[in-house]
Amino acid sequence: MALVGGAVRDALLGGARPDRQTPGVDLDVVLDGADVEAVARATGLPFTFHPAFQNATVTLPDGRGVDLVRARRETYPVPGRNPVPEPGTLEDDLRRRDFTLNALALTVTPDGPGALLDVSGGRADLEARVLRPLHGRSLFEDASRLIRAARLAARLTLSASPELLAQVPDALGMAGATPRLWAELKLLLQEPRPGGAAGVLEAWGAGLLPGTALLAALDARRDAGAEVPWTAYAAAALSAGPDPAALAERLGLGDRPGALLDRALSDSFHPPDSPEVLLRALLRPDAYPPLTGRDVVARGVPPGPQVGEVLAHLAALRRGGGLRSREDERAALERYLQER
Repeated sequence: MALVGGAVRDALLGGARPDRQTPGVDLDVVLDGADVEAVARATGLPFTFHPAFQNATVTLPDGRGVDLVRARRETYPVPGRNPVPEPGTLEDDLRRRDFTLNALALTVTPDGPGALLDVSGGRADLEARVLRPLHGRSLFEDASRLIRAARLAARLTLSASPELLAQVPDALGMAGATPRLWAELKLLLQEPRPGGAAGVLEAWGAGLLPGTALLAALDARRDAGAEVPWTAYAAAALSAGPDPAALAERLGLGDRPGALLDRALSDSFHPPDSPEVLLRALLRPDAYPPLTGRDVVARGVPPGPQVGEVLAHLAALRRGGGLRSREDERAALERYLQER
């Protein structure tokens, strides 16, 4: 049995996480020749068994998941599609992974931690902060690894190896045939600094996600302490795309980011620290807080239908470009009341 992948990588980095919003520790345990379902059941914890790959995900009491993985080899008969698994050894399992620094294993014995197994030079790459694919067809077989590489590079401050950069065109050529790539892009929007990860992709010549500058601006707001939900990043990306609805569907975003974008582009009132106002400041820098029903009532208009009429009049002036500031609205309100 061995602990592999992200948990080993991060432990060798000192366990430090660059941001409190970084995803939790990834626990990936490889079992060599064991009955994974039986082991999962023996834990007494809730688990989900995946028969196609003979893996199980066990849910710990603190809510984290542990992937119990049967050691295996993998082949890609059709690049971009799911690989075909075959039973293998721990070394085989490490060699099927994406990057050298994720192909590290810490063997576990009844007496505690055992030896560190490094079959591809991952520890040296980790010390050099270099992200290197395991073989020359890695990104061609699974183009989603390109997005995962950008996420790791941004999160852990890694540089791309020449081997990785040489495979970027292969990944771009396979993007349309790799559904997992779009799922990885959605995960990118949930990184601690999505703008940084999108910027890495763009620097590699793989600008697959629109709105990199907007995402970077949201990173700056988050760095300054603002609460920026992932839906705001998704809405910003949608705003920069030629077909927001199609992009939302392809990324599997659901309805929330698009609805947030609509509210941000509207003149409806939202609290100053809301995602709507945050996005509005980026997407409509000339926008200002419009007068509300409370402002109209404070001017002497009795509550009721007349307030709605006044607000509708001001909204029509905004849409027509006749108002450019809150002061313009106040002046327009005064004129409207005098005329009525």
